[in-house]
Amino acid sequence: MTADNLIGFDAIPQTIPHFCFEAFTRHQKNDALGVKVDGTWQHISGSDAVKQVKEIAAGLLSLGVNPGDRLAIISENRPEWSLVDLAVLSIRAVLVPIYTTQAVEQIRFILENSGARMLFISGKKLWRHAEEAIRSVEQLEKLIFFDADGAPSDGSHAISLSQIESSGTDLATVDESLSKIDPGDLATIIYTSGTTGEPKGVMLTHQNFVSNIISISKGLPIRFTDRSLSVLPLSHIFERTVFFVLCSNGVSVNYCGSFDQLASQLLEAKPTIMTAVPRLFEQVYHKIVKKGRSAGGWKTRLFDWSLEVGQEYWDAKEKRQPVSAVLAAKHALANRLVFSKWRDGVGGCIRFFVSGGAPLSRKLSYAYWAAGIPILQGYGMTEAPIDCANRPDDNKVASIGRPFDGIEMKIGDQDEVLIRGGNVMQGYYNNPEATAAVLDAEGYYHTGDVGYVDHDGHFYITDRLKDLFKLSNGKYVAPLQVESLLKQSPLISQAVVVGSGRKQVGALVVPDWEALKDAAKRNGGFSEASRDELCSDPIIVKLIQNDAVDLTRELSDYERVKRVYLLPREFSIDKGEMTPTLKIKRSVIDEKYRDEIDEICGG
Repeated sequence: MTADNLIGFDAIPQTIPHFCFEAFTRHQKNDALGVKVDGTWQHISGSDAVKQVKEIAAGLLSLGVNPGDRLAIISENRPEWSLVDLAVLSIRAVLVPIYTTQAVEQIRFILENSGARMLFISGKKLWRHAEEAIRSVEQLEKLIFFDADGAPSDGSHAISLSQIESSGTDLATVDESLSKIDPGDLATIIYTSGTTGEPKGVMLTHQNFVSNIISISKGLPIRFTDRSLSVLPLSHIFERTVFFVLCSNGVSVNYCGSFDQLASQLLEAKPTIMTAVPRLFEQVYHKIVKKGRSAGGWKTRLFDWSLEVGQEYWDAKEKRQPVSAVLAAKHALANRLVFSKWRDGVGGCIRFFVSGGAPLSRKLSYAYWAAGIPILQGYGMTEAPIDCANRPDDNKVASIGRPFDGIEMKIGDQDEVLIRGGNVMQGYYNNPEATAAVLDAEGYYHTGDVGYVDHDGHFYITDRLKDLFKLSNGKYVAPLQVESLLKQSPLISQAVVVGSGRKQVGALVVPDWEALKDAAKRNGGFSEASRDELCSDPIIVKLIQNDAVDLTRELSDYERVKRVYLLPREFSIDKGEMTPTLKIKRSVIDEKYRDEIDEICGG
């Protein structure tokens, strides 16, 4: 995109509400925001969105909300999330997002640590999940429910969002507040999911977000005619920053409340640009492969041939090698017969996806690009929201791309990636020691990620410093890149590479049960067995182990996965094995599965 969508950067006050309101007003879209309710898509126009935001803001002011007050929110993705977000920021208050999957103790910690005066909550389901934590926090003055029927009936200071809106009649007070926002005002405290220890509250200002709005708008081809589907949690910095960017560029944003609804809503909303995480792409890819290979006969051979052609075609394109006429013709045929169906499956209109949160394997990336579904890998974190990404015309599949305008990235000691720029946080809330540990005197944020930069300025992430582990022979292993390879197998849903202090590398694997039962039928295993029986079936173990050996064959000998241990259930947030952003808590896994790890890696 050009920066034309953001007319006159300097003419707009450098705050989040001003950028969003200006875009809502200028583009006058009837479908600025959209959500499916009771089987029907409902849309909110740009002018109505501004009106609702100001009414909510006025209602909050009438309740006595002051500049700097912290207001928390826990909700699935829906328009109310963003409307409340903009309303809170419009009155110089501070929004504190909470993941819907957050453990009860962490919800309590975040509410108490942030000193939140009020909590926005979507409805009954989340109230039941978080009630114990919420009732124990004494400083909470109001519970504001998006769904009026979700509020408890025991008079526990609950009110509906519609009541807040209807009481917000003095819009002049909101305009006055908007005129007083300073770019340096605190906009949010976002608590890191924390693979170790208690969450830390990351403080980001209006200017932190605005710097990202401007730099990303200059760097990516975003158009006001675009449509997006928001499925990643808005409580995550990635999706929330993306909303501000899209909103400021006049993009129509549709909300998907859960991954279960994604397949159907892709077909209905027909997004042109969208953010996602590797797990989503992996699941879609494996379903496509399963379907493509289930037909049998010439159709299966055609499918496999198309994948091979796609890999060859995009390998040449990425290396800027000439594509022969023969290869181009093959790709055109594969595109017409096979890949066109992939595009239809994601709505048929995608110009590009942006992927973040974890590495996406080269093989899967090539497959999507070959199918005409570009995936641009990017990089960021709560402390420095969105730092870099590949561009449609400058993409290197395994990289996280080049930094956006105004953001500096370099490789420091121990090959750690360091970041400096306008999007870097102010520090951790009430935690100066933790802040000093990651922000140096030159203003660089120390990410904890290990990586390198190539001669073209593209950055690559290889692992987390704290995730690297040493085998008993003294060799260091980067588990993240090995796990990325393993998840190319259609038989593997989750994989955690283990072996710290042991003789060799192994992997704890949660199988893809549907694909596994199909494989068992073909190979003489117990296809109708229970999950526990499948995991102990030698034929099944051997099948997955062979995949692991094959997929890690190109690694150094000491990095290759030689043995796997199959687990009958997924790693989960509830059991403390994953963070709300689906990162593995390796120390928990190492302790919980100590005996299993000894068995496959040598004690």
